[in-house]
Amino acid sequence: MTERGGARVPRGEARDRIVAAATELFGRQGYEATTTRQIVEAAQVTKGAMYHWFSSKEELLTSIYRELLAEQTARLEAIAGGAGPADVRLHDAVTDLFAHMDEHAEPLTVWARSMHLVAGEHAAAVRAERRRYQHLFQDLVEEGQKTGVFRGDVLATVVTNTFLSGIVQIYRWFRPEGPLTRRELGEQMVALFLDGVRTVPTAEPA
Repeated sequence: MTERGGARVPRGEARDRIVAAATELFGRQGYEATTTRQIVEAAQVTKGAMYHWFSSKEELLTSIYRELLAEQTARLEAIAGGAGPADVRLHDAVTDLFAHMDEHAEPLTVWARSMHLVAGEHAAAVRAERRRYQHLFQDLVEEGQKTGVFRGDVLATVVTNTFLSGIVQIYRWFRPEGPLTRRELGEQMVALFLDGVRTVPTAEPA
């Protein structure tokens, strides 16, 4: 238990408060401009509670993203390991990815804007977990190429990195007040991506 203003806060709840406060502050005023003191005050917990869960502001930022990335990876693993043709599973995977991004838009946007500030062991941990997601995605693309549902003239590594790199950059140009919702944007990007990787039927002779 931790105390704040005379009230006792369960440790698990304190962690949730810290994450929620940090996400809101990072999103509103930026990671660099946000201080640990501001996070503690917004979360209404003690500084000790903050450092019980996170050794630094950098660890807090990476922890928020790594938890979401772990969710994305588990969901992709379940879809990729399911039944059905590779193109159907890849469609389900990228559609689910956009759904997850829509559900957690604020913390994922915070990470995309701030990830260049993370270095050392925290950056290495994130890279390792992202490689796992990329390998699962690439394996699914390669499976589709082997079964003939995806074009084989473009390497699976190129397909994978082009798509996932484009996803990371969405925060730079997407505007919630624009003509599309995140879900609608996802539907269009999924259609564009899958049309680009599917095998083009050979034209019948005249």
